[in-house]
Amino acid sequence: MANAVGMIEVYGLVAAFAACDAGCKAANVTVEPFDKNKPANPDGLPVPLQVLVKFRGSVENVTAAVAAAEIAVNEISGVITKHIIAAMDDGSEKMLKLNAFDKK
Repeated sequence: MANAVGMIEVYGLVAAFAACDAGCKAANVTVEPFDKNKPANPDGLPVPLQVLVKFRGSVENVTAAVAAAEIAVNEISGVITKHIIAAMDDGSEKMLKLNAFDKK
């Protein structure tokens, strides 16, 4: 069975690295490549870059990682959204590998 995935979307790379660090220290998880989104209305946001941090592991571990990441990020710029998927579908698993940081 595939690992669960915990996702937390945050404002900015500093917050993403803080989320990653806190989540990895709090639980036995691995991290997928970050993904980014540059919204159409950047002037109205705290930081004009949204970053998705993706943790993999057991449901319990990704839940703990996302919770720890949320605490860390709320001290920096804030959480946009978060979600945990207990078992990814094979089709969804392909989407998890996509990221916009590789694009030129």
